[in-house]
Amino acid sequence: MVKYILIPLLPFIAFVITILLGRNHIKDKAHWIAVPAVFASFILAVSAFMDVVGGKVININIYSWIVSGDFNVSIGFLIDQLTAIMLMVVTSISTLIFIYSIGYMHGDGGYYRFFAYLSLFVFSMLILVMANNYLLLYFGWEAVGLCSYFLIGFWFHKKSAADAGKKAFIVNRFGDFGFGLGVILIFLTFGSLEYVKVFDNAGSVVGQTINILGYQFDTITVICLLLFCGAVGKSAQLPLHVWLPDAMEGPTPVSALIHAATMVTAGVFMVARSNPLFNLSASAMATVAVVGGVTAIFAATIALVQNDIKRVIAYSTVSQLGYMFLALGVGAYTAGIFHLYTHAYFKALLFLASGSVIHALHDEQNMQKMGGLKKYMPITYWVFILASLSISGIPGFAGFFSKDEILWRAYLSGGLGRFSLPLQRPF
Repeated sequence: MVKYILIPLLPFIAFVITILLGRNHIKDKAHWIAVPAVFASFILAVSAFMDVVGGKVININIYSWIVSGDFNVSIGFLIDQLTAIMLMVVTSISTLIFIYSIGYMHGDGGYYRFFAYLSLFVFSMLILVMANNYLLLYFGWEAVGLCSYFLIGFWFHKKSAADAGKKAFIVNRFGDFGFGLGVILIFLTFGSLEYVKVFDNAGSVVGQTINILGYQFDTITVICLLLFCGAVGKSAQLPLHVWLPDAMEGPTPVSALIHAATMVTAGVFMVARSNPLFNLSASAMATVAVVGGVTAIFAATIALVQNDIKRVIAYSTVSQLGYMFLALGVGAYTAGIFHLYTHAYFKALLFLASGSVIHALHDEQNMQKMGGLKKYMPITYWVFILASLSISGIPGFAGFFSKDEILWRAYLSGGLGRFSLPLQRPF
């Protein structure tokens, strides 16, 4: 059990040490604490992955968090194949981006603060994906949002960065309000917030209704739509997509880690985790599919006319997240998580390569002022090419296999609300 506790605990310890001692003692050596901590979490995540790869499920309660009458919530972890995939994504990409940040942020006055915030983010994201109940998930959910606010506005002396941080924080409050209501309704309906108890009893709630302003609505559908509100905000789907492009005001490693590879996929993970509930509501599934499909097309068309290199990739991220929700909405959970996995790596690669270009051009981000850089930056050139081929779905690259699976499942699903193929489980 200690091994699993250490996965999120090590980055948190790195955060505490760095934020307390960084200004006066650690200063520009902050990476010597943060990088080993997140790398150790990656090693432990690999070990956890090996523990559950055969189908084993680890569900442990560490201690009782809140006890009040019938309301009993523990700090506990649920590690299954879905969690293991997310642990691998978060810790592996975090390790690489932490290393990249050593050079990218060198000489910055807030160097120690940057690594402290990144470490806190990794801790929060790991809590989110490892939680065995909805309240602990909600804690991690809000914590990653807080870290996003810190990191988008990291260069707070720039008005545009400060405004972008506030915009992200405020827009996400709309989605998170619905998510919070969904968590409350889950407890009122099932008497528990633990995944296992909620999912085991989900079938007994089918057919029940809830009165809202004098109208009767299906309880499961209302729960799912409220949960999806949180996903729409966190994963930047229509109409709450507006915060993500502006989030590019943060340092490029932040864009790669939080706003492309990990945090923005939290909504996808949450819907996939809640699949026993969503499977019972054709209306909720149809809503997820329609929102995802429309967002995928809408954001891609906007990306075509952007000049800022990071905003192009940001709108691409919104579009790819729409792909994932389209998969979830037609019951192709495995395909959606597969695309989450592949997208995390090639999108992080695109952002890091763009950061290399921006650095080389002295913080210039307008693509109309770029060109002819291949002979000066051959490695960055080929990295960009490979990542672009993958996100474009060119056969032979990772993006082809995950995107093709989604399109195939969507085509054969039988239409909204009815599935001609069996529902996939998320691993």
